[in-house]
Amino acid sequence: MSFESEHIQTFKSIFAERQSTIKKFKGCEHLELWQDEKEPGIFFTYSIWKDEQHLNAYRFSSFFKETWSLTRALFNKKAEAWTTRKVEC
Repeated sequence: MSFESEHIQTFKSIFAERQSTIKKFKGCEHLELWQDEKEPGIFFTYSIWKDEQHLNAYRFSSFFKETWSLTRALFNKKAEAWTTRKVEC
């Protein structure tokens, strides 16, 4: 997610007040917020979900829709998201 500098603290406040609720969603095993070191307006959320069904239950919840609406209004670029898996070598 990318934000103009004047929206960074607002976004961080939204995340801070909502992260405990996200973590309580069934199937959420881990949640972190990361900030780019060179571009402070760029953030990543890193979450681990039990499976895609649990992630989708969160994505389609009214809580997510409300949170996303608040957050999306602050973006300066379209957000990107990836679903990945850990690779054991």
